[in-house]
Amino acid sequence: MSSRTVIAIAMPRLPGSALACVAIGMAAATFVAADPTQAQASSPGTAIPMGSGPGYHDPRSPFKPLQELEGVVSWKLLSSVTVKADKSKVIPTFPSGVLALDKRTVKIQGFMMPLEPGDKQSHFLLSSVPTSCSFCVPAGPEGLVEVRSKTPVRYTLEVVTVEGQMAVLNDDPYGMFYRVTQAVPAAR
Repeated sequence: MSSRTVIAIAMPRLPGSALACVAIGMAAATFVAADPTQAQASSPGTAIPMGSGPGYHDPRSPFKPLQELEGVVSWKLLSSVTVKADKSKVIPTFPSGVLALDKRTVKIQGFMMPLEPGDKQSHFLLSSVPTSCSFCVPAGPEGLVEVRSKTPVRYTLEVVTVEGQMAVLNDDPYGMFYRVTQAVPAAR
């Protein structure tokens, strides 16, 4: 049985949507990835760097790291968010460069993480680094962008570039920081 078949069998047993499962993984990664000395010194309301930045690109990966491209939103910029722990949730604080992207048409590149079954995806995540495990979230919320496309995009392991309207999210129920809607494939 292929791993794709195993995933298809296991997915319906997971509680909630695929995005909810990713959100649970991101929340766990956020608190695990943070520097423990920072976590102990932090009190509610104290800004701390988020997760693991744009993610870790394993040098053994067969995929080359993303290159910064003119006209394409930088993952370095997106990962410059800080957060404040407030009781049971994390509140992001975005720098002015990130806030300037809100409600603007942008191009973003990344590695596709499907949220639906099938070869073509209308709802997926773009990650700053390739996934190395089909059950692992490769980055924290600062290294992921939720994408809703106008037309389905063919799943690939290669870099995908889309263009659409960016939303910078302050209080997303799934813990996402960024969403691109009305996305269409774009040339790199």
